[in-house]
Formats: sequence, structure tokens, C-alpha cells
Amino acid sequence: MSYRPVIPMGGAAGWAFLQRTQAAQQAAFNASPEIQRDTGYFEKKIDSVQTSDDLIGDRRLLRVALGAYGLGDDINSTYFVKKVLDDGTLDAGDLANKLSDKRYLEFAKDFGFGDYDIPRTQISDFGFRIADAYRQKQFEIAVGEQDANMRLAMTLDHQLSDIVGGSGSDDTKWFKIMGNPPLREVFQTAFGLPSTFGALDIDQQLETFRDKADQYLGGRMVDQFADQDKVDELNRLFLVRSQIASGTASMSSGAIALSLLQAG
Repeated sequence: MSYRPVIPMGGAAGWAFLQRTQAAQQAAFNASPEIQRDTGYFEKKIDSVQTSDDLIGDRRLLRVALGAYGLGDDINSTYFVKKVLDDGTLDAGDLANKLSDKRYLEFAKDFGFGDYDIPRTQISDFGFRIADAYRQKQFEIAVGEQDANMRLAMTLDHQLSDIVGGSGSDDTKWFKIMGNPPLREVFQTAFGLPSTFGALDIDQQLETFRDKADQYLGGRMVDQFADQDKVDELNRLFLVRSQIASGTASMSSGAIALSLLQAG
């Protein structure tokens, strides 16, 4: 049986507990027999994969590969996955570049089947890096089974820095956030935006995200999140609003207002 993360409470207090204990809990989770079997098999076998067919033809490898990007639910969509991988990422018309979910773009780019004559599966540390990402994502899933908001908070903490440190304009970075479903949910919840917000014109969504970031965090640029204090402020606001929305926080209207002021 896999290790089950301990989340004794919700909200900001639960997040603080998880942060304090995360290293020890992650280590215990990584030691679970199922995780060791899956990652050990992947690290041993991935260098034999030369094509997308090789990957898709081995369900154990594909499970880890997709799981490393949080895409494990699509393991049965093999035609779609093969199309994403074989198209590559170098042409604007490639499928991965057209998808709103930018996790597929990272997936296709990292494996490189459609971009290079020799795929990146042949790089010496490739197996370790993907297996390590899989361990992290599986731990996040296990955390989410205890508290879904904690999983989203972890996603923010780990994935936002990749976007901040990546290439591209500020527009590009905001679109990457908007195209990453877990990150988008964190930002949308933290900023108090309704579920129907995604139906608006994409440029209008972009300006709204910027305006809300300026309102709550004091800046419109994605690069402000290089400052961990800004990330922490965003996370606290997300957790407070999530707790209020779920009805798990028995708070007076005054307490709710105070929590939002402290978080924002």
C-alpha cells in the first residue's frame, strides 16, 4: 500500500503543516513499493525507446511519462498522445502549440520525438528527471486525495517558478499560466473570478488577470513571482477563498473580511 500523506487540517494552517513535513512525507511516499517499481522500471527501460510507438506500446512507461506532467488521465487516448508527440513543437501548426493545455507542449518538447532525429530519451539523465517529476506529481495526487486545495497549492509552489524563469514575453508567461489548468484554478480562485470567466475573450481574460494581480499583489507582471513572498501571498489568498467557498470555514462575515485582507 502506498503511503498516505497526513493533512490534519485545511486552509493556511494545513498548508503550513504540509510545508514543514513535506520532505519527510515525500521521502516516505517515494519509498512505497508501487512508486519504486514504476520509477525503477522507467529508469531502466526508457533509453530503449526510440519512437513514440515504443513509448505508447509499453503502458508502464507511458503511465510514468504522462504522469510526470499531470496527464495520467489521458493514458487511454493513445492516438491523441501519439499525434502530440510525433508533431513536435517547432512549428506553430503543431498540435501541442494549438492546445490550450500547455502541459502537452512541455511533454512533447521534453521527449523530442517530433523535433529531433534522436529523441531526448537517449540523454543519460532523462530517465531520472522524468521519474523524479513522476514521484512529485504522484505525491501531489496523494495529497489531493486528502485535500484537493493542498494539491493545487503545491502545484503553484512548484510550477509557477518554471514559467517565471522561462523564456518569452510577459504575455506569453500569462498565457502559460492560463493554459495550465491547475495554475489557472489557483489564480482564478485567488482573484475571486467566477467559473464562467473562461468563456470571455482571451485578451479580456489576460487584462483581467493583470488587473487583479495589480490589485491584490501590487504588480501586473508575471516576473513578480520570482519573489517568494508574492507567491506566498497568492497562495494564502487562494487557500482562504477556497476554504470560504467550500463552506468548511465557520467564520463570521467580519472574520472572512479580515482573512481576505490579511491574505491579499
